[in-house]
Amino acid sequence: MRNKTSKSGDSLLDTYFKQIKVFPLLTFDEELELSRQVQEGSEDAAQKLVNSNLRLVVKIAAMYHSRDVSLMDIIQEGNIGLMHAAKKYDYRKNVRFCTYACWWIRQFISRYISNSKHLIRLPQRKEETLRKIRHTYHLLSQSMMHQPKSADIAKELGISVQDVDSYFNIASESLPYEYAADDTASSVDLHEDYTYCPERDFMKKASRDNTLRLLNKLMDREKRIISYRYQLNGCEYFTLREIGVKMNISPETVRQIERRALRKIRCHADDLKEYLYVEAI
Repeated sequence: MRNKTSKSGDSLLDTYFKQIKVFPLLTFDEELELSRQVQEGSEDAAQKLVNSNLRLVVKIAAMYHSRDVSLMDIIQEGNIGLMHAAKKYDYRKNVRFCTYACWWIRQFISRYISNSKHLIRLPQRKEETLRKIRHTYHLLSQSMMHQPKSADIAKELGISVQDVDSYFNIASESLPYEYAADDTASSVDLHEDYTYCPERDFMKKASRDNTLRLLNKLMDREKRIISYRYQLNGCEYFTLREIGVKMNISPETVRQIERRALRKIRCHADDLKEYLYVEAI
């Protein structure tokens, strides 16, 4: 019986692989144009963007495959992440779609695998409340710089402390035995972090990459001084006088070169304006 099921699953995968191979890969310019059309409301453009990257999902899904979860199920969940990425991909970021989509594909797959390992399934309303509690817990942990108490979470959500404790107890019942046996661990320490945002991490990386790309538009001395002054490329911070000593020039010359370099950077500042509020994503 197991062999028949396994062969059936392999056959399904083979058929799926053959189906997605017919979709051609896109050039960078084609991706940008499709993204522009998607933002104008084109469902066909979104579908084309998704279809051309289905093989990317398979490649990522294979990394997460285990005996506990069907590869086809992982692929389908990754496809949902891919569709989500296609709707949010912005051609103005000037990056390849696959680079952006990888974050969302991995996020959806990771959450699916995490949820599939729960031994106890909760009703949808309770799952939603528990998700809010977890989310609030992690937000308060970051803002308070220590683990929040049940009372803190209850006050934030407008529910009773007993309800918060009750939901945490329900969640802890679905933890593996090795966690439950560890008396030193609190149940709130073991919940998934729903505050993780792949788009925020992606935007931070894109911001850093674009900033470093602007440095390449500067002359060597300008690049060195800006790096020293603003701690770029792993450089330590140096004063004008310290930079002057390192480069064998006067502090005033360093200041003039810095001003000239900043003027050049401002000419390309529009490339970085979209990242100003990256922390708010």
